Amino acid sequence: MQRFTSERGPQTADELWLLQHPPVFTQGQAGKAEHVLFPGDIPVVQVDRGGQVTYHGPGQLVAYLLLDVRRLGIGVRELVERMERAVIGVLAAHDILAAARRDAPGVYVEAAKIASLGLRIRNGRSFHGLALNVDMDLEPFARINPCGYAGLAMTQMRDLVGSVDVQQVQQELRERLALELGYAEQKTLTGGLELL
Repeated sequence: MQRFTSERGPQTADELWLLQHPPVFTQGQAGKAEHVLFPGDIPVVQVDRGGQVTYHGPGQLVAYLLLDVRRLGIGVRELVERMERAVIGVLAAHDILAAARRDAPGVYVEAAKIASLGLRIRNGRSFHGLALNVDMDLEPFARINPCGYAGLAMTQMRDLVGSVDVQQVQQELRERLALELGYAEQKTLTGGLELL
């Protein structure tokens, strides 16, 4: 992500990377150590996005948005809102009523967080992105104060609607993000990399 963002030029196509991580806690730039309670055998990695600590693991879809935000003609707040709308749209297709909160970026089902957002903008270009909990082990979230909030409940699609096909949700998320960002043409590259 960092290399792609640093090396891209004015005409470089935007990319959307969709993937699942092995178990890892990531701590944002302003992250406070006291929010990592007891990580156990899961590594804690310092990253250059905004936000506090979160967990990534199998069954969670991570979308990295490598966008030329200036070229898109939108600001950071608008980008966050479009990301949130994309996730809310995916969840609505599965009969899950979700909403964004202006005071705490992300997507929530009632008081529980189902998707986390964390971005970095450098020279008008974004990287990092969002994480949607689909069908995963939520236990590691109990080892941290998710996003810096003690006692924040986390949820996932499987707990709300039963069995969910992660690959289908990945396709739906890709399509919703492309729609929200105004991309008509998409090309899939090897390794699950999405070029918008």
